[in-house]
Amino acid sequence: MTAVTRGVAVVLLLLLGTPLDAASQGTRRIPRIGVVAGTSPAAGRPNLDAFRLGLRELGYAEGQAVIVEERWAEGQPRRYEMLIDDLLRSNVDVLVVSSVVGARAAKKATAMTPVVFVAVTDPEGSGIVRSLARPGGNLTGTSFLIGDEFASKWVELAQEALPKVSKLAALSHTDHPMAPKYGAAMERAARSLGLTLQVFEVRDGAGLDRALSMVAKAPPVALIVPASPLFGVHRRGIAEFAVQRGIATVGHDRSLAVDGFLMAYGPSIAESYRRGAAYVDKILKGAKPADLPVEQPTKFDLVINLRTARALGLALPPSLLARADQVIDP
Repeated sequence: MTAVTRGVAVVLLLLLGTPLDAASQGTRRIPRIGVVAGTSPAAGRPNLDAFRLGLRELGYAEGQAVIVEERWAEGQPRRYEMLIDDLLRSNVDVLVVSSVVGARAAKKATAMTPVVFVAVTDPEGSGIVRSLARPGGNLTGTSFLIGDEFASKWVELAQEALPKVSKLAALSHTDHPMAPKYGAAMERAARSLGLTLQVFEVRDGAGLDRALSMVAKAPPVALIVPASPLFGVHRRGIAEFAVQRGIATVGHDRSLAVDGFLMAYGPSIAESYRRGAAYVDKILKGAKPADLPVEQPTKFDLVINLRTARALGLALPPSLLARADQVIDP
């Protein structure tokens, strides 16, 4: 090969190599996160916003450093399987799911794709992880209500707000895996306080309407609404129903009190979503879900809506108001 030929070959290689490198840089794949939330966009948007905030706090600019694809189960447990399969077929890098139902559906659907669960009640007792310290498998994340002490606390709060109460009612979402545990805990708490508790079972939106119609026939003084994506979707309707009939409502998350429940007590679902972003970050950087301990809630909020109290004609005990982490009084 002559010097001229060698020179031409070098120039050609340089010309060919430069655009090829630029193209490879320009087509760098952005990680994709699939999120399946249990509620509806209207009810669950603050939680997804908290998740996105968590990503931004860790340096992930959406659309540039990460892509988030969201799906909504609309309070229908049977939708989880379809939505998860849809995201897995699109080859997301990490799957984020909410609630026990979502975590179980994800565990059934994949043993390969990393899964971060958020706001899951008792993930060890529910068989989702081997242990909180060493989850094993491809799932880890943030737990929500561990044990049944919260269900007991809802009954106690109802009695404290309404000292003369003798009869309580509670909803139970029969398709929710934790419903039997919540029900048993509320029954025990009611008996210990000398209260009568009537539980109304609900399977779907139509069943909720029927249950509320039955409640309206002999209105209790208070209605307890346990954690469930179905009840989260319909929380505003439940709150309006209760206020119209003079019923005090007690729930599990501050969002219910914001939307009209009298009280809510429990860990923050939005904070669980925000902390879920930290798991996504670690997994994208190479960590294995099996090695990431499940994070338990450390902050529990009592939120009271004074606007609802006034609409019900209630004068809440000063001692209860003094313990509240937030009093909504617009």
